Amino acid sequence: MSKLSENNTSRLASLDILRGFDLFLLVFFQPVFAALVRQLNLPFLNDILYQFDHEVWEGFRFWDLVMPLFLFMTGASMPFSLSKYVGMSGSYWPVYRRILRRVFLLFIFGMIVQGNLLGLDSSHIYLYSNTLQSIAVGYFIAAVIQLHFSFRWQIGITLLLLFIYWIPMTFLGDFTPAGNFAEQVDRWVLGRFRDGVFWNEDGTWSFSPYYNYTWIWSSLTFGVTVMLGAFAGKIMKEGKANRKKVVQTLSVIGVLLVGLAMLWSLQMPIIKRLWTGSMTLLSGGYCFLLMALFYYWIDYKGNTLELNWLKIYGMNSITAYVLGEVINFRSIVASVSYGLEPYLGKYYSVWLTFGNYLILFFILRTMYKKRIFLRI
Repeated sequence: MSKLSENNTSRLASLDILRGFDLFLLVFFQPVFAALVRQLNLPFLNDILYQFDHEVWEGFRFWDLVMPLFLFMTGASMPFSLSKYVGMSGSYWPVYRRILRRVFLLFIFGMIVQGNLLGLDSSHIYLYSNTLQSIAVGYFIAAVIQLHFSFRWQIGITLLLLFIYWIPMTFLGDFTPAGNFAEQVDRWVLGRFRDGVFWNEDGTWSFSPYYNYTWIWSSLTFGVTVMLGAFAGKIMKEGKANRKKVVQTLSVIGVLLVGLAMLWSLQMPIIKRLWTGSMTLLSGGYCFLLMALFYYWIDYKGNTLELNWLKIYGMNSITAYVLGEVINFRSIVASVSYGLEPYLGKYYSVWLTFGNYLILFFILRTMYKKRIFLRI
């Protein structure tokens, strides 16, 4: 990682702001809102909070969009970052060295966040179980496709990935938590290094019946989500002369993807934990619509002032995610504000959660002000 300048005249503000919106939801709004609503316990707020949790199995809630949007935005930046390498002559090793470095670091950070790497206990290390690792794999797939194939072939290969995913999911299992093909692949490939594994008293290990996220076979559709973002990025990159048309194109594609997803869901259910093809298209459609909205408001209409603060999160998204998930600043808040507990009562826990993410905000704000953008 390095210290970089923000100066990039070709950079679209909507990319950083939408990415920042996604991270703000993840490492500020949702945890603080959830802590407050649990204490207030008001029916209408509980109904809203329901949308800020993941669907248990089949279906789709608002919170199920956060991870796909993270992958989508990774793809949306790729036409800008990879443009100088596309169609290049000579060796691709310099660019692949950068790509593989990023993949490796994202995998390591993912293991730190969710793979218990810092626990230093080999019996509880999980190899592939985190959003950052899905970004790493999806990014690698999308990078290979964009570096070596024309746009028409990129579309064809993206559709092929969906088709390859669909075949065994349809014919070699069902769509139940225990009976789906992706679950069997994860168990076979990851074994005891799969998240959710628990150890028995006799020293043997077992798969948890309650953990049903899949990663290995779902990597195909992770790649599709990143490619959908890349297509959106290409539309925006090449449409600067007619930004109104960009908004219309993004919107139409978004609506079409949502419609196709609903039709496909009649055969393949929308299951985020499996990253099914229908879920991939549905979340991709919503991402296109969000991208159209942010692009319209920010890059077409020029309304950036009230949303620029989201760049604090968007331009250091990996830092925001890792710090927000790994470092507990609550102890710092508690050590300087324990005297408030008698006055705040049951809301003291809300204050600790708010303070935790407020400290993270100020760290990111300081980095932004000093033009420190940590890129992987």
